Amino acid sequence: MDRLDAMEVLLAVTGAGSLSAASRQLKMPLATVSRKVSDLEAHLKTRLLIRSSRRVSLTDAGRAYVEASRAILEQVDEAERTAAGEYSTLKGDLAMTAPVVFGRLHVLPVVIEFLKLYPEINLRLSLSDRQVNLVEDHIDLALRIGNLPDSNLVATRVGWIRRAAYASPAYLAQRGVPERPEGLAGHECITFEGLNSPRSWTFMDGKKEVTVPVHSRLSVSTADAAIDAAVAGFGVTRLLSYQATRALAAGELQIVLEAFEPEPWPVSLIYVGQGLVPLKLRAFMDFAVPRLRERVFQ
Repeated sequence: MDRLDAMEVLLAVTGAGSLSAASRQLKMPLATVSRKVSDLEAHLKTRLLIRSSRRVSLTDAGRAYVEASRAILEQVDEAERTAAGEYSTLKGDLAMTAPVVFGRLHVLPVVIEFLKLYPEINLRLSLSDRQVNLVEDHIDLALRIGNLPDSNLVATRVGWIRRAAYASPAYLAQRGVPERPEGLAGHECITFEGLNSPRSWTFMDGKKEVTVPVHSRLSVSTADAAIDAAVAGFGVTRLLSYQATRALAAGELQIVLEAFEPEPWPVSLIYVGQGLVPLKLRAFMDFAVPRLRERVFQ
């Protein structure tokens, strides 16, 4: 039995949630997946999985073994990458994740410049507003917006993002400019659900947090839709500053309630800070950090 191979199959099964899902993910016959797990259990003389008709769950022994297997496979992967020269030469693959709109507007142009400069590096850029686990999802680098929890991740600040309220000049000429957050009660509001509640928005009055009720005539699931509705003069919306940059520069939107904005959120590049840092990752950080700092502003 190839124990490393069996460990990889077991991790696929627990990650996918079932033997059949792991079979599809691995492109391996279901019978082979089942046999490899059974062989591993027989070798260990213990039960790792509790099987049901739809899903599998881990026993206590299985949970401990999966964590140990993940660490072992990561060490093997790191050893192979070291032997292949990824820590001493500028070549190989990088995997990065970033929020969808920010990634498209700011990260992608920097990535393209970097890849033109380093032809032996390949980069997979995953644009998602879901915060992935760098270790479990095999991600080398992530761009995060917001305060970071304490962890073993290495973080480099590249800028700040404001949470601002916007409306079109035509709407404000017709309905008036709200002077305080409470004034939103007399306005139509457009809520971007990825950032705000459709029932109340939170501002800062000095050092005091103020939550005010809003009437969301329209709630949308994307920032682009909120921008389009606000540009059309439908009401006041609230966005992250980078999402409204183009419309603001074009004069299609203007900022309101600027004095009551919450503290800006930091924008950071993060990676796992264990062991040697591959040269390709250090090269990307050296290249990307100053360029992102030029692009990211309050």
